[in-house]
Amino acid sequence: MSKSVRDRTFVSGIAIGSAVGTLCGLLIAPRTGKETRKLLKKSAAALPELTEDLASTIHMRAEHLGVKTTRNWQATLSKIRVAIAAGVAASQQEREREQALSISRNSTPAAKSSRP
Repeated sequence: MSKSVRDRTFVSGIAIGSAVGTLCGLLIAPRTGKETRKLLKKSAAALPELTEDLASTIHMRAEHLGVKTTRNWQATLSKIRVAIAAGVAASQQEREREQALSISRNSTPAAKSSRP
């Protein structure tokens, strides 16, 4: 499960849990209707601030994730560049080795034919 799916699931769980908790609290509350309405009004007034805090937290986590992803991508690209350079160097060495073998094979029969 990806981190964004887990985050969405977590946020959804908080929202659902809050709704269920509020409903249960209303059903079993020992307060009068007037007191309950007053409490609900206070809670509703605090909701925009809580929403703003949650949005800020999500935004910060998204920025952090973006920075981390960019850093990981740069590290991966660096490793790929090193691997490509090593592959090119190994290929060049192999090509030179094969050329040297080819030259030595070609010069050996000539040396044998020049002998009396």
